[in-house]
Amino acid sequence: MKALVAHPGGFGEVLLAGPAVRAVATRAGRVTMLCGARGAPAAGLLPHVDDVVVWDTPDDGTAPPVAGLIRRLRKEAYDVALVLGRPAPPPAARLLRTARIRHIGPEPDPVGGTGPTGGPGRTGATGRPGGTGTGSGDGTHGGTDAALDAAVAMGFGLRAGDDGRLRVRPAPDTAALTGNGPYVVVHPGAGGPGRAWDAERGAAAVARLCDAGHRVVVTGGPDERELTRRVSGDIAVDLGGRTTAKALAGVLRCADAVVTASAGPAHLADAVGTPVVSLAAPAPRTYRVPTAVPADGTAGPPDRLGPDEVTEAVATLLGTHR
Repeated sequence: MKALVAHPGGFGEVLLAGPAVRAVATRAGRVTMLCGARGAPAAGLLPHVDDVVVWDTPDDGTAPPVAGLIRRLRKEAYDVALVLGRPAPPPAARLLRTARIRHIGPEPDPVGGTGPTGGPGRTGATGRPGGTGTGSGDGTHGGTDAALDAAVAMGFGLRAGDDGRLRVRPAPDTAALTGNGPYVVVHPGAGGPGRAWDAERGAAAVARLCDAGHRVVVTGGPDERELTRRVSGDIAVDLGGRTTAKALAGVLRCADAVVTASAGPAHLADAVGTPVVSLAAPAPRTYRVPTAVPADGTAGPPDRLGPDEVTEAVATLLGTHR
């Protein structure tokens, strides 16, 4: 069986679809992921994804020219397509129908009306143990639960022994980037300047973490180089714009903790088993790793958090608070 998994979301959202991809792979001999440019780097990290096809839908919901893409999908002759998202994007569903994929799902939920991709995950449908996480909340990712339920609705399920946690392919050794010795990662960006951590507050937090005895590595995307330069100053390792998604997974895997204002790096840290300090509440809920939220944990911008609060959260998370 050849399967296609379509997801229009960004980096973090595509990571959350990983367990659903693994469920599809239990029956499919080949799995292709169809996603936008923002989610493609994450799709390339997921186990059992054999190919990534990039297709971005416009914000107005209209479909861009897709003649070449339709020819490619028809040539591949997929047996089934799992469409994920909240709700499933109409342009993607139309595209897959035009590509003559035999079975596209999941079908709308006759009871709830929104189906597994649009409503809350149906807890327990996947056979995944519930409430096993060690983070805040109930230990679940709503997006992951919904995606798994969507896969189950189409007849797919996780293998025995698969606990449904986030996973990525083995991360590379990144000591050449970070240097030797333990470190804490600070990722101040959040996908846009309006949501990023203020550079002055970030720099103050880095200084405070260094004063507390931590070595700090600052990460960020190519368009965040100025932010990471200002946050790292001359006391932290600045990796802004210097890591691919795969390399970032390696950097996060070897960190003692990750301090971030962005859900994408938080989910990636979860997938490689590294504790997270979330600057923007509510914190991403994790399956595997402890999560700490500075201050009162209520929703709000990361700029309200001071360097002492962040340092305290890291200390508490690592069990070094005295």
